[in-house]
Amino acid sequence: MVLFIFFRFMADGCSLHVNCGGNDLTMKENDKMVLYEGDAQVLGGTAKYFNSINSYWGLSSTGDFMDDNDYQNARFTEVSPPTNISELYSTARISPLSLTYFRYCLENGSYTVSLHFAEILFTNDNTYSSLGKRIFDIYIQGQLVRKDFNIEGVAGGALKPVIEQFNTSVTDNILEIRFYWAGKGTTRIPRRGIYGPIISAISLNPTFKSCSEGRKKAAATAYIAVGVVAIFVIFLIVSILLWKRYLKGRKKIGKDFEGLELQTGSFTLRQIIAATKNFDSANKIGEGGFGPVYKGLLSDGTEIAVKQLSSKSTQGNREFLNEIGMISCLQHPNLVNLHGCCIEGDQLLLVYEYMENNSLARALFDDRLLILDWPTRLNICIGIARGLAFLHEESRFKIIHRDIKATNVLLDKDLNPKISDFGLARLNEDEKSHISTRVAGTIGYMAPEYALWGYLTYKADVYSFGVVALEIVSGKNNNNYMPSNNCICLLDWACHLQQGGNLVDLVDSKLGTEFNNVEVERMVKVALLCTNASPSLRPTMSEVVSMLEGQMSIPEVIPEPNSYTEDLRFKAMRDFHREKQNHSFSGSQSQNSTTIRTGFGSSSTSVDKSL
Repeated sequence: MVLFIFFRFMADGCSLHVNCGGNDLTMKENDKMVLYEGDAQVLGGTAKYFNSINSYWGLSSTGDFMDDNDYQNARFTEVSPPTNISELYSTARISPLSLTYFRYCLENGSYTVSLHFAEILFTNDNTYSSLGKRIFDIYIQGQLVRKDFNIEGVAGGALKPVIEQFNTSVTDNILEIRFYWAGKGTTRIPRRGIYGPIISAISLNPTFKSCSEGRKKAAATAYIAVGVVAIFVIFLIVSILLWKRYLKGRKKIGKDFEGLELQTGSFTLRQIIAATKNFDSANKIGEGGFGPVYKGLLSDGTEIAVKQLSSKSTQGNREFLNEIGMISCLQHPNLVNLHGCCIEGDQLLLVYEYMENNSLARALFDDRLLILDWPTRLNICIGIARGLAFLHEESRFKIIHRDIKATNVLLDKDLNPKISDFGLARLNEDEKSHISTRVAGTIGYMAPEYALWGYLTYKADVYSFGVVALEIVSGKNNNNYMPSNNCICLLDWACHLQQGGNLVDLVDSKLGTEFNNVEVERMVKVALLCTNASPSLRPTMSEVVSMLEGQMSIPEVIPEPNSYTEDLRFKAMRDFHREKQNHSFSGSQSQNSTTIRTGFGSSSTSVDKSL
């Protein structure tokens, strides 16, 4: 993501007037002239500084209009407004994801915030430009004050001004106003790159009578000649000390993480330590290649899960960045919600919503924890399919997860599934080569064309889903289950049963007879279709959802026994079991989550754990 920050350092005060996206503009308000300072000099991707001494404020913008080819993450737009509205609404600032205005050095007290809006990019006529729809959220001092705000809906059409007023309090001399686009509305109508939040002007006025802005300005003018040298010396000393401290704290983090907190929510290390009771082992709920995961409780009562980067993780930095970049812009009922991150000192932490029933793997493979009945298993399978359909086909960014398995599916308190762990996820860029130089995933879940040749498409996730679906039906782990008849894994056994027409034999014995035969056969047939050796014969995930719900017929594809293409599906598993016989693995390694990462052209392959 592209990020820029712009700050201005001015005198103390208790007001703010900004002409967003425009130049300085003087307006008459309440029988007096008010200067709205413009920020038109601040262009996307480049920070521009002001020389004004009238205020102390700034703006920041995150995101990038990736579909408009100009690589600018914020911009101002200008139109010729109708004669019946103010010139204040002829310009506006727009951002792809999050746009924040700051006002520092405010006197503490109560204020009225006036936000001036006008939809100047859409029209009211019957042309194509009238079809656009903009929806975003508004936050003041971190509190959501407007959900799904639609300027046209409130104003009664485009090119009509509307002012939204809010009362707020300043207690630490700082005011923050944030506009956040949550992925709703249209993205390419009437043209590309205009879908984010938009604001025409901002004004802030105190509601208390003791505002001393005028007196402070007069005093500053009287003593400026005497104090300028002393202030400069103090500022220089403090800046040097802070810079040294900053460099010391950031030395282990690196430039790749600078500004990353603004892309998602930000937590301080002190908050995380308090929430997890200093990473108490009693709060530890998981462990993976990325590092340990702890349960935490925020001061407002929100339960969280904190994933901590292990200092021994070789791939952790890359996966940390990838996880934030992928999941921060995605929202779906079957995807885990990322609350934010913490980047402080040598700590890299990801903060997620807490999932009360841990992972699907624990629910399926640990009899002591939870027995899932058949309707719940079917609901979980359909939920995973919906989450993948969203990633592949419905989200603005088409994403391949690359590591779908039972340990990466979490269950909330109602046993609804949510896909997690996007550290290996990749954008599905159709115009680029699908050949990957770095294969990453979990043995037993990787599609053969990807594991053997690095050929990566969204059909690799479809294959992994098919394996997970078989695990849901059987309650057995694909990698650990080795029945008779020379079957080396659960999928191998399912293929044998398919040829014999005995698919119901796959059902978990813990269910007894409490299951629906039709639904079981449907799920197994869909799973085997998804794990077809040929990617072209695998369905899309939207088709999988339709088949699981009984809205679409399932093609009958029964492979010939001992065929070459079928054998490819089990080559990696045979190699894996052969490797296990030749080498002893430490007790800390999990057969269920053995993850490989290998580079083509290299003879070495590293094997480690993943969450």
